[in-house]
Amino acid sequence: MQQTFHPLSELFRQLGLPDDAASIEAFVQTHAPLPAGVALADAPWWTPAQARFLREAVCEDADWAGVVEQLDAALRRG
Repeated sequence: MQQTFHPLSELFRQLGLPDDAASIEAFVQTHAPLPAGVALADAPWWTPAQARFLREAVCEDADWAGVVEQLDAALRRG
């Protein structure tokens, strides 16, 4: 089975967020750093639907898991 690669812009589009490079950078700058003890999906800024999507993407090791982990890493780096 071939796994699909999703860029960060596509994840933001899927989450209903602005998906241009400047908006993604602004999002990361606004919300980083995400504390070590907080799972990405448990961050307070997500809607319930966004949090569910992020949680399911990682738990089910879906096609989206890689890019969700990329966003998680970006938010932890600050």
